This record gives sequence, C-alpha cells and structure tokens, in this order.
Amino acid sequence: MIRNYLKTAWRNIVSNKFYTAINVIGLTFGLVIGLFMLLWVQDELSFDRFNKQSENLYRIGIVGGTDVSKQIFTEIIAPVTTFAKNEIPEVKDGARIMNIGSASFRYKDKIFEEPGVAFTDPSYFNVFNFPLLQGDAKHPFPDNNSIVITEKIARKYFGDNNPIGKTITLGRNDVLNVTGVVANYPTNSSIGYNILLPLSRFNNEAYVKNRASYNGTSRISSMDADWVNFSFETYLLLKPGTNLHKLEKQLRAIHERNKPDDAPVPYLAQPFLKMHLYKADGSDGGMSTVRTFAIVAILILVIACINYVNLSTARSMLRAKEVSMRKIIGAGKMQLFFQFIIETTLLFVIATAFAITLMYALMPAYNQFSGKELELSLNSYQIWLYIILTLVGTLVASSVYPALLLSSFEPLKALKGKVTTGIGNAAFRRVLVVLQFTVSIVLIIGTLVIGKQLSFIRNRDLGYNKENVLMFGMQDIKPHYDAAKAELLKQPGVMAVTRSSSNIVDFDGWTGDNDWEGKPAKANLIFHPIFVDQDYIGFFKLKIKEGAAFTGAVADSTHFIINETAASAMGLKDPIGKSIRIQRTRGTIIGVVKDFNYASMRKKIEPAVLCYRPDQCFRMFIKTTGGDAQKAIAAVQNTWKQYNNDFPLEYTFLDENFSRLYRVEEHTGSLFNVFSALAIVISCLGLFGLATYSAQVKTREIGIRKVLGSSVGGIIRLLASEFVLLIIISILIAVPIAWYSMSKWLQDFAYKIDITVWIFLLAGGGATLIALATISIQSIKAALANPVESLRSE
Repeated sequence: MIRNYLKTAWRNIVSNKFYTAINVIGLTFGLVIGLFMLLWVQDELSFDRFNKQSENLYRIGIVGGTDVSKQIFTEIIAPVTTFAKNEIPEVKDGARIMNIGSASFRYKDKIFEEPGVAFTDPSYFNVFNFPLLQGDAKHPFPDNNSIVITEKIARKYFGDNNPIGKTITLGRNDVLNVTGVVANYPTNSSIGYNILLPLSRFNNEAYVKNRASYNGTSRISSMDADWVNFSFETYLLLKPGTNLHKLEKQLRAIHERNKPDDAPVPYLAQPFLKMHLYKADGSDGGMSTVRTFAIVAILILVIACINYVNLSTARSMLRAKEVSMRKIIGAGKMQLFFQFIIETTLLFVIATAFAITLMYALMPAYNQFSGKELELSLNSYQIWLYIILTLVGTLVASSVYPALLLSSFEPLKALKGKVTTGIGNAAFRRVLVVLQFTVSIVLIIGTLVIGKQLSFIRNRDLGYNKENVLMFGMQDIKPHYDAAKAELLKQPGVMAVTRSSSNIVDFDGWTGDNDWEGKPAKANLIFHPIFVDQDYIGFFKLKIKEGAAFTGAVADSTHFIINETAASAMGLKDPIGKSIRIQRTRGTIIGVVKDFNYASMRKKIEPAVLCYRPDQCFRMFIKTTGGDAQKAIAAVQNTWKQYNNDFPLEYTFLDENFSRLYRVEEHTGSLFNVFSALAIVISCLGLFGLATYSAQVKTREIGIRKVLGSSVGGIIRLLASEFVLLIIISILIAVPIAWYSMSKWLQDFAYKIDITVWIFLLAGGGATLIALATISIQSIKAALANPVESLRSE
C-alpha cells in the first residue's frame, strides 16, 4: 500500500511541474534560512556549556563610581580570590586571569606577535576543565619560566615535534619552557587564550623585583596585598546551593575590612553561563538578538509552509473530481488522508535534500556574513535533531489541513461540479497571505532600522578625527620618540605625529583615585585618564571649550584637561584654575574639551581627563591621506627597523578599530538583509502561484468581461485588487510590531536614531511594489489572452 501511495504521490508531483517547482523552491529556501538561523541560535545558547562545572562557576564583579560614572567592573583586585578561598567555606576553588593582550615571541629565527596572552593561576585548568593534552593539569606551571600554549600555537612553532621542554623567548631575553599544551578552545567559549603564563611570574616581576607602589613611598609586598590594581578577571567555583546574596556580602566585608576607604564596595556574582548573553548586572547583552533570530527562523519556516497550504487548498477544486472517483471505487477517508500526507512528505524530502545540499555550498559565505565558524556535520546528532524537528514541525504545520480538506469532499457533488471551497477556506488563505507579508515587512523594517543605525554610527561626529590615522606600539622607539618623529615628518605621506597611552577609539584605562576642589564627601567619580603629549589635541582636532591646550612646557606635568561630562559630574561651573588630584599627581585644570566618543556608542560618554605624560605614552599615531597611506606605511616601516629590527611591525588604522566595535551589529545587519530578501522571495513565490491559480479559475469570467468590453487595465485591477488589499492589511499589522521590536533593539545604544515614518513608508511601499510586480506577470498574461480560446467550449 505504501508503495502505491508513493507511486501516486510521485505521479501527481511530476504532472504538476509548475506548482511543484513553486512549492519545492519555497520550502527549500525556507528550510535553508530556518536551519541556518537555528544553527546560529544553537551556537549562541551553547556558549560555555561544555564546561562540566559551569553551573557552579561565577565571575565576580565590583560596582563602582557614582552618577554618570557608575559601572560594574569585571576586572577586579587580586586578593579577593585568595581571601575568599581561605575564609568562605562555600568557595571550592578560584582562578584569576590577567589579560595582557598581545606579545612578541621568538623561536629560533621565527618571530611572532601573538594575541591572546594572559597570566593565570595554576587552578585555571581545575576551574574551567579545559583539557591539557600534554603536561600536568594540577601543576601546569612548575616555575615562573613556564608557559602553556594551545595545540594550534604548538603546531605553528614546532610542527609535528613534541613541544614539551622546548624553549620560547618572550620579548628579547625572557626564555620560557613549554610545560603544557591545552586543546584548542571551542568556538563557543567565552574564554580562549593562546598563551598562558604563571601569575606568580607577574607577582615576582611587579612586586618582588620592582616593589610596586602607588604613593611613591610605601611598597606593596605582593599582589595579594594590592587592593588598588583592578586588572584581574576573577572566577569562583562554588559548592552547589551556595547563597549568592550571602557570598556577595562576605566578599564586600573582606574588601572593606582590608581597605576601609573604599566603602561601600558592592560585589556581584554573575553566573558563568550568562556571561556571553547578559551584562554583569543581569541586563540584556545579546539575548534579545538570539530570541529575535529564533522567532524569525520559525516565522520564515511558517512562511514557506503557508505557500504550500495556500496552493494546496486553492487547488483543491481542481482535485475534487480525482478525490471523488477514488471514494466511489472504495477509498476511505483515512486512506485519502494518508495519500495526501505522503504526497506532502515526499515533497518535503525533496526540498530537504536540496536544502542540505545548498547549506553545504553556502556555509562558507554564511560564516563570513554571521562572523561564526559553524559546520554542517551530518555526523552530529544535534544537526540531525534540528533537521528532524524542523522537518516534522513544518510537515505537520503544512500537511494536515490540506489533507483533511482534500479527503473530505462529497463525491456526488464534486462529480456534478457543485462543490465549492467555501468562504471559510478562502478567508483562511487570505489570513495566511497576510501573515506571510506581515513577517516579510517586519523583516524589511528591521533591516532598514539596523542599516540606518549603523550608518548613523559611521557618520556621526565623534568629536575627533579618526580618518587615515595609523597606530602602533612604539617599543624601542619610545626613548627616541623626538628623533623618530622628526624623521617621519620629513617623509612623504606623513602629515602629523603624536603619541598617547590609549587608543582614542576605545579607552582602556580608568581610576577612582582622585580628588578635586569642592568634591562632595560621598562622591566616588570614575575617571578615564589618557596620557598624551602637546600635539595630541591638535592632531585629533579635539575642540577646546574653555581654557587652553598643553604647550609642552615643564609646568604641563601638573596640568589637566577634562571633558564636559567630567566638569558636569564634578559639579564645577567654572573649572578653569581649580585644583585636582589624579592618582599621585596634584595639579590644576587648565582646559575643558568638548565631549568626544572614546568608547562604543552603546555607552554614554563618561568623565575623561587628559594628562600631560609623554614618558607614559607607548602608542604612536601617524596622520596621512587616503592616497598617501602606502607611503606613510613605508616610512613607518623604515623607522621601525632602525629601533625594532628584531620584531615585526604590527599596525592598525583607527577606522578599522572603530569598525570592530560594531562587528556584531554589522553581522546582524548583513544577516537581516539576506533573510528579509529571501522572506520576500518566498512570499512572492506563493503569491505568484495564487495569482496563477486565480487567473486559471477565472479564465471564463475574464473572457466574458473582455467580450463585453472590459479593458486590459480593468482585468488587471480585477485580479490584483484582492491581493493589494491583503498587503495593505499586512502593512498595518507589521508597523506596530516592527516599531516595538526595533525600539527595544535601539535601547542598547546610548546614541541612536529616531524611527521615522519614512522607514515604514519605504518598507510598505517596497513590499507593495514587489507584490504588484509578481501579481502583474500573471494578471497581464490573463488580460491579454484571446477570449475566444477561453469561451470556445461554452
């Protein structure tokens, strides 16, 4: 019987090539987009879940600052972990990570600038369960000269040779022994360092050898006695069932007992599993995007199913006599029901085969668009689980109603031509068309809003000029800066030169150690200090609102320039000449610069202070022009070789750094562009099929109208008017949904666009024009047909 069902289903599919093609194309596109998006969602939700102890692992943060500078610090002080392990019974273990960014390493005659370098505790491998392929996980760092590398780095440096016991040189002279090789980190890991060094090495260098001090007199014996340096990501492994509120109070008590002047110091424990999609305070940090993608994936699959349901129910009249004949010769209702279910299943199997093939072909392009490194491995049970669930879900959604409808015809009425699809069925199809276009228009509006916000970010006046600016770390150029600068300014393509401690695109420093004239007793303002020279303000075209810029005079070492936000937060109406202390340096405010965006536009501008400290500047900036960029790079490379010939030059352009701040939004925008375009294509495929069917069933009516004098335009209006009305209804439903959704998305930005009416008009008008173009193809064809041909048999 199944064999007969399959033969009959195949015969019907082949005999209706036009409608089969529409259904298969629509379902294939829907499955491809739906599965791609669900894979993206699954990847986002799977972050850090491979860690066996993740349910009891927490990142510790500190709430600091007041007013506009209030924030949560996820890099905190080193002693917290040691004290917590010793004093709080619920703490099983802890690990600290001090990220130092990139560093230069040498092996034999090969030199590499490696990103992802960090100091950490030996407990790192116990807390996070990252598999150590070689080495001792309990004692990964036998001494301060130990180094643990990933298998990728091991292969890069040593090929197929055993890396254990090999030596690598850090910088110029620090020889390190490879004592461990950690497996390459999963792509869905929030933590992933290429090279790990023992934190005891940092302690020895900073505190034992160099005797760290913050006031110039008293020395700090070790990092576990340093309650000032906020540089350590801190993770605590807790016993199951630990009361987090109690833990936070205990950590606060430890801190305030050891450094009373910091009080109050609220602590926060963030679940490790929430780090990727939530901010430290528990607010949304990406989860809303995941939910949106999951909903859009399901809706696009629904759009594809709607095409099938609409065409199947619309064409039910054409199959009424076939069903009636089957019933007369003995076919039962359930047999007919299963016949149509198998027909739908066969169609879906064909679409699924095409979808999987397409996904294999498009995976590299999809990864580039999404910024992921996903794989479509058919050996993975998760992939098959998603495919089967998606297939079963869409199959059930699209097959049951048409099968019930087709199997329910009364044979005698059908054979006499008296059966009708009924008002209910026609209304149901209209509802489905409205749903299709509602989803499509929401996606189009979302695409326009995201595109406009990204354009706003790219074109907004940041308060400084970042165009054609080259940046690199100076290393050994630093003590010879003046000579290097003079030489560079003589070279073609080099317009200006300056130096600073931070990248202006994204400041990475802060301090709460400050005081000023008139400071309120309970004020705890967090400043973002940046050390600069006298050329910095002019180089970046920062605007002085009050006072003066640095001149390079000796007196500038005790001069400070603050931004407008700092002046407001300090409560200073006339800040020029007021005394101020930043860390150990006391001095005077000589100027106020207009606010400039020195971080992501997701955050409001915070208090910043420019300090004249040429000796603390280790980054050099070169201003060039678009046409002379290569000449400037060549000049920098020549200067670099004079002082740093042992190491490769690593440089970036500031506009590239700026773009990286919004990489997630760029990927989201690209995906929405593609998905909204394909959603419209799928919807229009269904519309095209319905328009074709409508023209077929109204062939005689059109013929009679033409004989009675109706014009081609009148015929087109007859066929198109119903669909246009449905699209207008879709627009009216889509607009409030899209406005609400995109308003929520924009809330994550401190500086954002307004959602204006023209966005809705453009989306609605565009969808209407595309739909009209689709409908017109069949409408014009039907309107131009010879009425004699349609009425010949009457």
